[in-house]
Amino acid sequence: MTNEPTTQTIPAKGKHKPRGQVAKSTRTRWRVLVLVLVHAAVLAHVLHWWSTGTSISPVEPSEAFETLAYGTVNAGFLLLVFLILSTAIFGRFFCGWACHLVAYQDLCASFLARFGLRPKPVRSRLLAWVPALAAIDIFVLPAVQRFAADGGASWSLTWATTTDSLWQTFPGWAMALATLAVDGFLVVWFFGAKGFCSYGCPYGALFGVATKVAPGRIQVDENCEGCGHCTAVCTSNVEVHREVAKFGYVVDSACMRCMDCVSVCPKGALSFGFGAPSGGREKAAAPPKPQRTYDFSWTEELAMALVFAGSVYSLRSLYGAVPFLLAIGLATIAALTAIVFARLLRGRDLTFQNYALRTGGKLTKLGGIALVLAPLYLLFVAHSGFVNYHQRQGVHWNEAAAGEAPGSPAATSAIAQATHHLTLVADWSLVPTAEVHNRLGQLLSHTADRDAAMGHLERALEIDAQNASAHIALAELQLLEDRRQDAASHLLDALSLRPGEPRAANALLSLLLRDGSLRAEAIARLALLPATFDQDTALQTEARVRLAEAQTTALDFGAALTNLDQALTQSPAHPTALRTLQIILQRAPDNAQAKALAHRIQGK
Repeated sequence: MTNEPTTQTIPAKGKHKPRGQVAKSTRTRWRVLVLVLVHAAVLAHVLHWWSTGTSISPVEPSEAFETLAYGTVNAGFLLLVFLILSTAIFGRFFCGWACHLVAYQDLCASFLARFGLRPKPVRSRLLAWVPALAAIDIFVLPAVQRFAADGGASWSLTWATTTDSLWQTFPGWAMALATLAVDGFLVVWFFGAKGFCSYGCPYGALFGVATKVAPGRIQVDENCEGCGHCTAVCTSNVEVHREVAKFGYVVDSACMRCMDCVSVCPKGALSFGFGAPSGGREKAAAPPKPQRTYDFSWTEELAMALVFAGSVYSLRSLYGAVPFLLAIGLATIAALTAIVFARLLRGRDLTFQNYALRTGGKLTKLGGIALVLAPLYLLFVAHSGFVNYHQRQGVHWNEAAAGEAPGSPAATSAIAQATHHLTLVADWSLVPTAEVHNRLGQLLSHTADRDAAMGHLERALEIDAQNASAHIALAELQLLEDRRQDAASHLLDALSLRPGEPRAANALLSLLLRDGSLRAEAIARLALLPATFDQDTALQTEARVRLAEAQTTALDFGAALTNLDQALTQSPAHPTALRTLQIILQRAPDNAQAKALAHRIQGK
């Protein structure tokens, strides 16, 4: 972290400097074109889904966990397999030419360079293991947990290469943009070019293993003069000139085959070609590879690892929003910030990313700013850990209470524990969440504090009006206070979100049977539902059944039978539809339409 400022010098270790003027890579424009086409393909995928309601399942490698854990073969799994196989032959071309996150990191580095800012690569022993651990977390742990739960009894291969819920497994736009900003831009300033590739990307860990056996690599011929231009332009922090001199080709698995080094070689000595896998050649080579230098002592490395682990725990799923890759990016920054802050407090001289923070024992202006911002960020991470801990404990005890007999001492104790933890979350959260207030409201509904319960449920709906669970719980409390109109409204809201929700359907049906004045409005709202689910046959069927139930309470058997006919055509064995038909037959045994429908169903 005390690197001296450089311009086009060799990254990281070594004092060798390139001889002569280093040319600009001619491959950059081609990579930009390819990446533009990649983003155009992504946009086309989204537009196809928007226009048709269904499309190819997310073409995202992380989706492969569904295949490994549940046997669901999707487009993400097929892409990951293709990329690993192609990487094992050609090397990491995908990373260098088609990865959008690499593109953003390169864009950030280019943008900073325009202002004379060239972040130095930060070298850490332990943080370099983060990508591998992230890959295990994404791909291995879900499968292990799944098999541990049922011994793999329910695992079977099924095809799911299309979907009507393209965004179901992705974060919202705000978190997606935050992930790109942190992992694609901010990490570059802290850790150097392609910092997230080195210290966060789980796919890079898989590709890094595959590229070790790849016969396709950057090779050198006898024209090489060791000028160092290749290393100077490498944004992957590979010491190209040293490796080709020692091995005859690049062996570092960080090489992304961007071809910049080939493009700028003044002697044309570098090229992409095929030869023996790097693993065997590297072991046979002599003398041994020069030892890599690092920026941190082992004490600092261990401290960074602990801060990183704690930060991931603190930030992952924070407020139900922060995705894993964003948490990793923020956690690596927290780990490095902790060391910079510690050195800032006790060091005499400190330079970070070419900026002097302390000189001759005195803080510079930037050092003073860092002295304020660093502890604030670490305090935010610690606060997030406090909130996340109590939320996880609250959820744990809430689920424990649900597994106990209602009113039992064990259930009462679990409810008290859950309420305690979630109340702390509600009181201390920087961002209120519907989940916390919904859980608190439902927990308090089991106590005498009905007003507090309703207050939390109303707050949950203020935050997220699409929370069907909160609508139902609030309606049930309102029914206890005989607020029938309000309860009916919330039950209808819940059914408009989840027409197959039995708790809401049963409560509404019971209410309509007791209070006929609510039927007209309920039927009018339920009549609008089938059309809203015309892209989902199952939900449309549930909507028609709910409408038929309401029409039956109003004795409008003709309309009810029309909806039951359509519902049973789509789902002949639907239990609620069959029960409703039976009720109509009991009340109107001579109804010809009901008899005909029953006869048709019995014939099937």
